[in-house]
Amino acid sequence: MQISTKIETAFNEQIREELESAYIYLSMAAYFEAQNLQGMAHWMRAQSQEELQHAFKFFDHVNERGGRVKLQALNAPPVDFAGPVDAFQKALEHEQHITRRIHDLYRLSTEENDYASLSMLQWFVDEQVEEEANVGQAVEMLKLVGDRGQALFMMDRQLAQRA
Repeated sequence: MQISTKIETAFNEQIREELESAYIYLSMAAYFEAQNLQGMAHWMRAQSQEELQHAFKFFDHVNERGGRVKLQALNAPPVDFAGPVDAFQKALEHEQHITRRIHDLYRLSTEENDYASLSMLQWFVDEQVEEEANVGQAVEMLKLVGDRGQALFMMDRQLAQRA
């Protein structure tokens, strides 16, 4: 069954959202590089790559269903942060925004009786639980250790372990 125009339009918007997510995390990686926090920079680079993979899931779904991918302009990401806590807090807020968008897409797919999209979106629903938990854990740990000192460098090393 071919993808509906409503779903195609919404998924094209989500492709933009996922690409913007990758751009935001890449900007955060650049910020951490400048702060000489290589582990956090690595974590953000890995997150950026993951967001690109998410964009391609939507990209492929639209194409496989006979739709047309129409790429949209990306907004410039933030480049400065008040410190590691601020950057990870903004990452958490962004993931919460993406979760709301995924839920809206799920609701739309339900209304459109688009079972193929519902199946694909279930993966994203589950993924967003993991995304928010991972970033939320980093935020809470950073709040405990603060933006300076040995504990921050230990946490930086821990975040460098992300595959």
